[in-house]
Amino acid sequence: MELIRKYFPEFTENQFLQFEKFKNLILEWNEKINLISRKNTDQVEVQHILHSLAIIKVIRFKANTKILDVGSGGGFPGIPLAIAFPDVEFTFVDSIQKKMIAVEDMVQNLGLKNVKVIHGRAEKVSGKFDFITARAVAKTEKIYNWTRKKVNKKPSGNDLANGYLLLKGGNLQEELEIVQLPFKSFAIIDFFADDFFETKHVIYLAA
Repeated sequence: MELIRKYFPEFTENQFLQFEKFKNLILEWNEKINLISRKNTDQVEVQHILHSLAIIKVIRFKANTKILDVGSGGGFPGIPLAIAFPDVEFTFVDSIQKKMIAVEDMVQNLGLKNVKVIHGRAEKVSGKFDFITARAVAKTEKIYNWTRKKVNKKPSGNDLANGYLLLKGGNLQEELEIVQLPFKSFAIIDFFADDFFETKHVIYLAA
């Protein structure tokens, strides 16, 4: 976890141990079911864990913030964020049952008490959330349509208004304009000096 230590020296030793354990759990589960590409299992820290943590460079969630992580099948970005913010409430949802069995097992093995795991469709999840997170799940319009009624309109006290934090790559201008929400795009290469992030962004949309 050298890169995570480099970019996030404020994490505790217990958190670094959790990240290391999470990496090992991902690799173990990936031998059974396809959670991440088997072509780049040597890049778990950079291309999956660190990528997920890019959201932290955009916002530091306040305690008791409620987050719905859509398409959590591989545990990204939800599990890294749940490790980083033990005082934040996370709900993970994915429609693929075998992946959520893996996520549930990893959550339990990591001792994460701030996570609820749901096998199902995002639009069927009950409750309101301050932020919706997702990584490479679907077009922004689809994620918005699934969850637009689930964003809490009451301010949560965070530095950004409640809304969406999406990890995406490529040219997104047209995709984002369709949703017709105010948005900001943050280039991850500005946070982490690795070629993998050259076309990757954190997209924030205010709900």
